[in-house]
Amino acid sequence: MERMRIDKWLWAARFFKTRPLAAKNCELGRIEIASQAAKPAREIKVGDMLHIRTEGGEFEVEVQALSEMRGPATVAQTLYRETAVSRERRALLAQQRRLEPQFESAQHGRPTKKDRRDLARLRSR
Repeated sequence: MERMRIDKWLWAARFFKTRPLAAKNCELGRIEIASQAAKPAREIKVGDMLHIRTEGGEFEVEVQALSEMRGPATVAQTLYRETAVSRERRALLAQQRRLEPQFESAQHGRPTKKDRRDLARLRSR
């Protein structure tokens, strides 16, 4: 197998949970090959450089192997090699997210009677 569809490869490499999700991200322009948006049916080969934007971050990877079968994560990681720049950028963004303040919602469910009175008092001012 010399070439295969990019949506199949993205699914097999575990960048996306389902193949339709991989195809949708291709159509939205979140997958690029050589700085060009890739359509789901575009064929890739070993050695291609991909730029992938997912919820997990942005990846720059080189295709190392092709597989139409989705396997365990350890096997999927052998299908590509992430560039050092990409790894550093994702680590930096993860560190920035950890340092940002986390806000939790103060309310869970209905307000108590005291909360309702406080809200009424605020609204009447």
